[in-house]
Amino acid sequence: MTELEMQEYFPKVFPKMFSGKYGGISCGLGWFNILNQLCQNIQSHLDWKPEVEQVVVQQVKEKLGSLRFYCDGGDDYTRGLIRMAESMSGVTCESCGNPGETRHGGWIHVYCDHCELEHQTEKKI
Repeated sequence: MTELEMQEYFPKVFPKMFSGKYGGISCGLGWFNILNQLCQNIQSHLDWKPEVEQVVVQQVKEKLGSLRFYCDGGDDYTRGLIRMAESMSGVTCESCGNPGETRHGGWIHVYCDHCELEHQTEKKI
């Protein structure tokens, strides 16, 4: 999957959540599974709790080495799901999805050892 395909995937698969004007998805493909599971869990909860306001995504991005999921609507449960996903991103390689750790040196990112080595090699070129 490419970043463009990821951009197109979420509005297609979760049309209720991505129905508004949103700022797009700006994070690495390694967090796709976290984001996909988060959206599935949120929408499943909302489908069972029609009294809860529909979550509408405003923006999804990487900030300071972890996922940020900005939205309107939801309840305490959905906010807990979002915090859990954001926390999981802090130990998941943003590039490949393997276990990772926070790396410094300019921008803060979460990379596994392999992706960190690739990133450092690219910076030297």
